[in-house]
Amino acid sequence: MNAQQLVYFADPMCSWCWGFAAVMETVQETWGEDLPVRLVMGGLRPGTTEAMTDKAKTELRGHWRHVTEASGQPFGASGVDTPGFVYDTDPAARAVVLMRRRQPGREVAFLATLQRAFYAGGENVTDPAVLGRLAADFGEDAADFAAELETESVKQETWKDYAVSRGAGVSGFPTLIMGPRADGTYVALSRGFQPQDVVVPAIAGLLATAA
Repeated sequence: MNAQQLVYFADPMCSWCWGFAAVMETVQETWGEDLPVRLVMGGLRPGTTEAMTDKAKTELRGHWRHVTEASGQPFGASGVDTPGFVYDTDPAARAVVLMRRRQPGREVAFLATLQRAFYAGGENVTDPAVLGRLAADFGEDAADFAAELETESVKQETWKDYAVSRGAGVSGFPTLIMGPRADGTYVALSRGFQPQDVVVPAIAGLLATAA
C-alpha cells in the first residue's frame, strides 16, 4: 500500500461538496486502497435552530445553479422544501461518522448517498429516521442506526472531527489535502471546488514524486 493518503474535509449538506462527489468517486476508482482517504467532517452549520425563510431558500437555489454549472451535479426536489426546515448539518455529519465507525472505508460512498438524497431526492437528512433508512442501503439496521446517532459517543466523535478541521486551518469545503511529504507536511489539492481534470493529474504527479 502506498504511504500517501488523502484527507478530505467535507460536509454532507455542503453543496460544493456534492459538486465534488464525482471527483472523489473517480479518485477512489483510480487508486482504490493504494491511496486511502481519511474523511473528516468539517461542520458547516452544526447546531442551527432557526427555520429557513423562503427568501433564504430562494438564495440557496441560486447558489446551487452555480454548483451545477461548475460540476454538472444535479439538483432537484430538495430536503429544504420540508415545511419548517432547519439547516442543522450535525445529524447528517453524525451519520457519516457512525458509518465510518461501523464500516470503515465506505464512509465516502455514504457521504455521496446522503448528498444525493438531500440535493436531488428531496430527502430531509436532518431526520434520524431518514438517515437510518439511507444507512439500511449499506446493510445497517435502520432503527438501530438512527438510535445510535443520538448517543453521546457519536456526538462527541463528530465534534472532534470539527475540531480537527478547525485545527488544520480549513475554512471552506470541500478541502482535499495529500501527504505526508518527506518533511511530514501535506499538499493542498483543493480548497473549495476543483474539477476532476485539475485534481486527478495533481494526485498522479504527487504520487510520482513520492515514488
